[in-house]
Amino acid sequence: MWGPIPSEAVLDVGVVMFGNSKVKLDKDLLERARHVADLAGYATVEEFISHLIERELQHFDDAKSDEDIKQKLKGLGYIS
Repeated sequence: MWGPIPSEAVLDVGVVMFGNSKVKLDKDLLERARHVADLAGYATVEEFISHLIERELQHFDDAKSDEDIKQKLKGLGYIS
């Protein structure tokens, strides 16, 4: 099972382009995403990552306030 990547371990990064925006990802994380994107039939790893982010952000579409968002983040295990 994959676990969180400690910040001090993020030394070798890959860069993913989203339009004019760049996102730096740990090299191993980016390779895992590329592998899964290829298996799933996505045209690019950027398309796959965009899809993942969009799906996760849908959890917050019905939030009426910042406090609602925080509660949802807690419920999903993103924050404590």
